[in-house]
Amino acid sequence: MNIFEENTEIYDSWFDSHKILYHNELKLLKNFIKAEKFGLEIGVGTGRFASKLGTKIGVDTSLKMLKIAKERGIEIIQARGEKLPFPDCVFDYVSIIVTICFVEDPQCVLNEAYRVLNNNGNLFIAIIEKNSKYGKYYLKIKNENPFYKYANFFTIKEIEAMAESAGFIITDYAQTLFFPPGKEVEEEWKMGYGEGSFVLITGKKFKK
Repeated sequence: MNIFEENTEIYDSWFDSHKILYHNELKLLKNFIKAEKFGLEIGVGTGRFASKLGTKIGVDTSLKMLKIAKERGIEIIQARGEKLPFPDCVFDYVSIIVTICFVEDPQCVLNEAYRVLNNNGNLFIAIIEKNSKYGKYYLKIKNENPFYKYANFFTIKEIEAMAESAGFIITDYAQTLFFPPGKEVEEEWKMGYGEGSFVLITGKKFKK
């Protein structure tokens, strides 16, 4: 069963029900992901992030979600992150936004991201950090949620280790969502990690 295929409407409506959180996340991401670059989002979902960030191409396993992403202007391809249908060295950046926790083989996905990136291309991994306020809350309600029950949340160090194993050099961290669940207010993001629940880890592919 594809949980996102079965729950597309629930997934997409979250962004409307939590507009402030969504805006806070986008505000951070827009400072790193540039629309003029040629990018791919792995796990594009309904295109909520890609459409606002100018990401040109998105892959996902859910056809229902991809149809909505297409309506939002994204060039879509049904594919798994573990087996991307692209040649080597194609993209300026690859983004994986709150998706790495749902893939079957995160190391394989990062290996594929490395392969399809140009030399000096950028990797953007956004996660809800496992030990953060939201991470602990989602783990608490894990079995009650149609999505989180299948999620494997990661720490920053675990993501770092997998990205470095794939060949990336970690370059920066940025964070937002400093308040606990239930308190949704406009926030300013800042560099680093350890305080905010939504963390962006950036990496770079250097020619070996």
